[in-house]
Amino acid sequence: MKKYILLAVLISFLYSCGSKDNGQLVGVKGKAWHPEKPYGMTLIPGGAFIMGKSDDDLANVQDAPTKTVTVRSFYMDETEITNSEYRQYVHWVRDSIVRMRLAIAADEQGAGAADGKSSKKGGSIGDYAFLDSDTTNMSVYDKYMYDNYTSMGSGNDPYAGRKLNKKVPLKWKTSEYPDASYTEVMDSMYIPAEEAYNGLRTIDVNKLVFKYKWMDIQAAAKAKVGKRKEFIRQDSSMVYPDTTVWIKDFAYSYNEPMHNDYFWHQAYGDYPVVGVNWKQAKAFCAWRTLYHNAERKRRHQNNVSTYRLPTEAEWEYAARGGLESGTYPWGGPYAKNDRGCYLANFKPVRGDYAADQALYTVEADAYEANDYGLYNMAGNVSEWTESSYDPTAYEFVSTMNPNVSDQKNMRKVIRGGSWKDVAYYLQVGTRDFEYADSARSYIGFRTIQDYMGTDVTGNAK
Repeated sequence: MKKYILLAVLISFLYSCGSKDNGQLVGVKGKAWHPEKPYGMTLIPGGAFIMGKSDDDLANVQDAPTKTVTVRSFYMDETEITNSEYRQYVHWVRDSIVRMRLAIAADEQGAGAADGKSSKKGGSIGDYAFLDSDTTNMSVYDKYMYDNYTSMGSGNDPYAGRKLNKKVPLKWKTSEYPDASYTEVMDSMYIPAEEAYNGLRTIDVNKLVFKYKWMDIQAAAKAKVGKRKEFIRQDSSMVYPDTTVWIKDFAYSYNEPMHNDYFWHQAYGDYPVVGVNWKQAKAFCAWRTLYHNAERKRRHQNNVSTYRLPTEAEWEYAARGGLESGTYPWGGPYAKNDRGCYLANFKPVRGDYAADQALYTVEADAYEANDYGLYNMAGNVSEWTESSYDPTAYEFVSTMNPNVSDQKNMRKVIRGGSWKDVAYYLQVGTRDFEYADSARSYIGFRTIQDYMGTDVTGNAK
């Protein structure tokens, strides 16, 4: 026993001699963190403000009494998410699904590059095989994960965890298809010939589904017991926006051109995406986080905070732009400036949508930004928030980062008003809602990201 004690003391002595902390408590040093402003976002310094209707509640809804609350700092998109930005998400999902189908087809056929290494030219379907099919150059860790987890997949998905080869470019022109197997896979992604018309070859958007997982922190915090895996949720979402909203939202109205062209045509690339329901907006946030962190992982950098929808309080705080008790993002109380020009895209006159120089939506950066540099926080399109709608919410929510997060409540708060709304809905204190599974031609969204770094407040002198 004495020998073991002496050995332990000797090891401890040798270890302390070689340490750099001189036996002091210095903490664990990690990689230096430098707050990085995401592209297209602006920093909203946290602080306190008076949330709610500071003016008379002309509609007599009485769901937004004034209340002083405080929110933390966050980054926010300067504009609503545009068609062009949302198409990047759609294309990523489309390409990933195609690569997965090609890899599965190659795996089932036992196809692979002749020399055991994947070609970057895409000369056959074998070049699109899973990268983990060749285990010769794997690290010890990657080999262990492949043998024990990746190669076995999971009960729901036998190909879960398999690594796709994204270095080989996809071939979209039929004249460039390398072989029959590739042709078969690509053909499965398009609508059947009997459903096509005028020679158009169209992707079947029903096959574009994004799957993701998230941790239900609220449920985990409230549960007295339970394993971590019990609070991991898996969701899937159709990614393509519902373009038929332009027809369904307006009876006895001709809006076919917007249905046909608004989302995919580059003429509308800088316009806000619409036809996206609350669940699709949440899925977009999950993808944006995944996409950003994948690049940071490649560069051996720390992960960023997740992208998400703003809470109702965060949205209103940002919309006010630091102005206390203003009616609109520009202060107010009028929707026109001193030259008689309208300051937002809405319906100023009954039936006269063009009075503000716009019939439908406008570019996401149209009109003047508020004092935080945010465009169209009033008008253009209403915006989804993270919060569930409860007409009495202001009576019971916390004064610190207030939010109502109710998974069973399908009514989600939308803010800001839209191109088809009257001025009342443009006011920063006006609350409105839509059902989470509903898509509209007048509802879009913008994302935020929590700020991590030196404390920044908007109330500082």
